[in-house]
Amino acid sequence: MRPEALAALAGSTHILHAGDIGGQEILDALAAIAPVTAVRGNNDRGPWAERLPDRTTVTLAGHRILVLHDRGELDLDPRALTNLSAVVTGHSHRPAIERRDGVLFLNPGSAGPRRFSLPITLARLLVADERLDAELVPLAIPPAPARRKKR
Repeated sequence: MRPEALAALAGSTHILHAGDIGGQEILDALAAIAPVTAVRGNNDRGPWAERLPDRTTVTLAGHRILVLHDRGELDLDPRALTNLSAVVTGHSHRPAIERRDGVLFLNPGSAGPRRFSLPITLARLLVADERLDAELVPLAIPPAPARRKKR
């Protein structure tokens, strides 16, 4: 668990995790900050992960939010669900915020191990005047120590 991620999440009232969690210890660290709603990602294996759903819906501050790991598995038209405000996914680890047909689509990226050459980010959902918005939060990660050359 990156300390930078914990610091960025401090003060949260609820945490959503869209999978590729890494272990029960990550969920425990997040739960020490706020209640957690999490789904299983394709890299989550073992008894701890089997207890997690593939997808779930949560209502926060009056907004109904669908959480699933892979956006490619979205087998419904979000407009068909009344009161669906947002879809939160992970799988690609590419941070993105998009709004289509009044529905917010959010991929917070990855706040764990660096994935490919993608930035290390998380996201915040913001509620203002009954509108749900999101912001990506890049995490300032200290550079790795320089390696000494072998002679």
